Order: sequence, then C-alpha cells, then structure tokens
Amino acid sequence: MAPALILSRLAQMLAVLALLSALFFALLAAMPGDPIDLALAADPRLGPEDAARLRALHGLDQPLHARYLAWAGAVLGGNAGHSRLFAQPVAALLGPALLSTLQLLGWALALALAGGVALGALAAARPRWAPAVAAVALLAQAMPAFWLGLLLIILFAVALGWLPAGGAEPGWRFLLLPVATLAVANLAAYARHTAAALRAALEEPHIRSARARGASEARVLWRHAFPNAAVPVLALAGLDAGALVSGALVTETLFARPGMGKLIYDAVMGSDFNLALLALLLVAAVTMLATLAADLAQRWLDPRLA
Repeated sequence: MAPALILSRLAQMLAVLALLSALFFALLAAMPGDPIDLALAADPRLGPEDAARLRALHGLDQPLHARYLAWAGAVLGGNAGHSRLFAQPVAALLGPALLSTLQLLGWALALALAGGVALGALAAARPRWAPAVAAVALLAQAMPAFWLGLLLIILFAVALGWLPAGGAEPGWRFLLLPVATLAVANLAAYARHTAAALRAALEEPHIRSARARGASEARVLWRHAFPNAAVPVLALAGLDAGALVSGALVTETLFARPGMGKLIYDAVMGSDFNLALLALLLVAAVTMLATLAADLAQRWLDPRLA
C-alpha cells in the first residue's frame, strides 16, 4: 500500500472520529441526570441558585454546539479533563484500561485465528472431517459471548474451582476464561472461511504443478495454498474488528476486568460523560486501526491488491 494511500486512510479515520465525537457528545448530553442533577440529589442543601452557579461554572448553561466546541478545543489542546467519578485525570485512566483491553484482544484474536485456521485446514485437507468441523463451527457461532462466559464461569470457577471467575491479577489463570469466551465465536467464522478458501486454492493450476514436482501434501497445503487462502481470512478479521472490540467490552464487564468495557460501563452509569466520551472515541480509533492493519496485511500477502 502506497504511503499516500495510508495517509488518505488516516485522514478519513480522523474525519470519522470527528463526526463520532459530535454524535457521542449529543447522545450523552441527551441522557437524563447530568453531574449537577446528581450533586443536587446528593446534597439537599443545594438550592436552585447553587445549581445555576454550578451549571455556569461547568459551562452547562451554554448551547450544545458551544459546549461541544469548547470540549473539542480543550481535548485537541491536550487537556482531556478530569474524571468526576474516579477523581483522577482522564488520561491516567484511559492508558491502563486500553492496555488491558489490547492484551485481551491480542490473545483472543491469536487463539481464534490459530484454532480457526487449524480447523479450516483440517476440513479442506481431510474432507471426511468437514461435517464435524462445520458442526463445531455452527455450535460455536450460535453461543452468545455473555452466555458462553457464564457457562465457563459456572463450570471452571464455581463447580470445579480451577480458575478465578473474574479480576485481572497477573498470570494466565485470570486471562484464560475471558480469552476463551471472546475467541470462540470468531474461531467459528475463521474456520469456515479458511476451509472454503483453501478448497478453492487447492484447485489452482500451480497446486497441481507443485504436486507433480513431488511436494508433500503438507507443503502443498501450507506453502502453496495457504498464502492465497489467508487473504480472505485477513479480510474477515478486518471486518470483524468492530465485533471483536465490542465483544471485548461485554466480556470485560462480565469478568470484571478493568479494561475499556468496564470503564465505559462505569462512566455511563455514573454519568461521567467526559470519561465515557473519550473512552468511546478511543475504542472507535482502535477498531479503525485494526481494520487498517488487516488491510495492510492483505496487500502484503497479495501485491495485486496494492
């Protein structure tokens, strides 16, 4: 992909983020219960005059567009603001939460791709196994992430006591259940697409030539057929980036992991609109960057797309 095209894609991402910021700002502003309402409910000694002064202090008496422009100018100037709910700078909260979410996403994507490609290759290379692989993929895709997560918690945390039910302590034991929950549904899609792509690739003329030269079936499958089959799988990974990120938010909430999902949930429920808005925009940016990375990987594997 040419540098000019990458810059063009990045410019498009910035434009989309700007539009999303305005949309998120308007939606959050329309939600009932702003910080001043919460302050009035918490302290009955505050009267209407106090509420008016607080609204003027925080700019809540201004029109929506003026409040948005003031907020956007502050953020672009490097001032992300302060979290009312956590009593910390927003930037200090977003960094650790994003790292936790990226760790979960990275392991889940690696597991989903490895498992899906292995199952798809088995179905393509051994047709007698194809019905079993299709059944496993269908079962995996039919299970919602929150339902699967609850089942895993009941089985491995409650009944067997092998793994913790939630939290984010160091070590693989706290990652295993949320990673498995997030990976299973995506594994099913990757398995189906890998099988279909490999079957098509194995029919190409160069595959017959490789077999005629005496190449082993394993070499034919992975060295000659898989690079072409990987292109549509990577395309699927890019298209599924949004679903993977949104699935991570649900999974983090379910397993009480202190990532972006739990942070957004807590911010929205606590009416910490500035934190919720910036967290949502950061999640949107990560989703678009993941899509761009998948696009770059496709073009690297298949130069004809460049």
